Amino acid sequence: MNKVVYKPLSWAVGALGGLLAGQVFKQVWMRAAGEEDAPDATDRDYTWRQVIIAAAVQGAIFGAVKAATERAGAVGYRKATGDWPDD
Repeated sequence: MNKVVYKPLSWAVGALGGLLAGQVFKQVWMRAAGEEDAPDATDRDYTWRQVIIAAAVQGAIFGAVKAATERAGAVGYRKATGDWPDD
């Protein structure tokens, strides 16, 4: 295996991570706000505070899941090939 293989693998892991992050955010938002969907920035029924908090929570979850999935992919690649992806 070489690093050419790692790139498509990292894209696939990233896509799965994005799906996972979306589901995690939906569950967190449902428990925290008692609503199924977070407010959109242009939704007039929500305050600035609600919109900004929703965006911040979503961003934090997506960032954490992205970092975790990228790290897991790199560790898996190292275990499979003996090389670290950025080396």
